[in-house]
Amino acid sequence: MSLRTPLSRVLGAGSAKEGTDHWWLQRVTAVALAILGTWFLLAMLDLDMVNRAALHGWIAAPFNAVMLILLTLTLAWHSALGVQVVIEDYVHGAALKLMSLIANKFIHVALGVAAVLAVLRISLGATL
Repeated sequence: MSLRTPLSRVLGAGSAKEGTDHWWLQRVTAVALAILGTWFLLAMLDLDMVNRAALHGWIAAPFNAVMLILLTLTLAWHSALGVQVVIEDYVHGAALKLMSLIANKFIHVALGVAAVLAVLRISLGATL
């Protein structure tokens, strides 16, 4: 016999027993992307895109490098969450679904790491 009420046992437990975590993560990353994306667009409007040295100098600024890393990691995370939902909803074979979910995670982690390394390489003067 449990002392928990039936309502407390089911709150936050969705069909996959993950509750609303995935849904909230998508919304939080979407808000973060709206903020970071607005910063990025405004920064790009102010930047001379033809001059490569100016672009490298802009990325090398510590604030811009940190913001770019946050943008790329948030973008990779949000994209991975979205692709995961599509795979779970539209891939029906168990083995194919599992392989697709694993590939989704690996690809998004690889893209996120590559983007962070690119920003770090430029911001640290290609010493990596």
